[in-house]
Amino acid sequence: MSVRLLVADDQALVRAGFCKLLETRADFDVVAEAEDGDAAVDAARRHQPDVALLDIRMPGLDGIEATRRILGGASPATRVIILTMFGLDEYVYEALRAGASGFLLKDAPPEELLAAVDVVARGDALLSPGITRKVIQEFARARPTSPQSDPKLAELTSRELDVLRLLTRGCSNAEIAEKLVVSDATAKTHVAHILGKLRVRDRVQAVILAYESGLVRPGEADVADPEP
Repeated sequence: MSVRLLVADDQALVRAGFCKLLETRADFDVVAEAEDGDAAVDAARRHQPDVALLDIRMPGLDGIEATRRILGGASPATRVIILTMFGLDEYVYEALRAGASGFLLKDAPPEELLAAVDVVARGDALLSPGITRKVIQEFARARPTSPQSDPKLAELTSRELDVLRLLTRGCSNAEIAEKLVVSDATAKTHVAHILGKLRVRDRVQAVILAYESGLVRPGEADVADPEP
């Protein structure tokens, strides 16, 4: 079964280049292109793509608001990859908050783009938690805000809170399993329960919630390991 793709970028040559690269894969099908955010939202509504690649800075409706509108109603099941020229641009953080599953630098090697679509299409977050944490920490240092407690955190068990803190430190499921002395399957189950209870799409959104709720703060992620 092919992965249905939407590509949105205001530069025609850039957009054409992405489409040509994506179509080198027999299992990728570019079903729509868009030159701005409004067109991207409309195309997502009409074609319901599996994955949308959105330029973060487009005239009119930008990639952040386009992400909100696509995931908020136009095509909620679509997974969004944000395309940017700047790795720690504050707009990247806002896009992640809007529900994007990750971001990719426009000058990334072609194989990284293809791999990114594979990762996001199967339901995973494109960013490693460590990179996500770096984006969030840099944004929080530049624009400190008061933590806003999220009542959904109260639904987590003490063990799930330990796992969430490890996610903010950039730990993979295997690393979580090692630190807590449990099986990889158990670690994966804990992560799945956390995502379900917090009602977030993926690990990226869980890490953002942990920072914004004050569960962890910039500079406090590298704390002692929880007890096994």
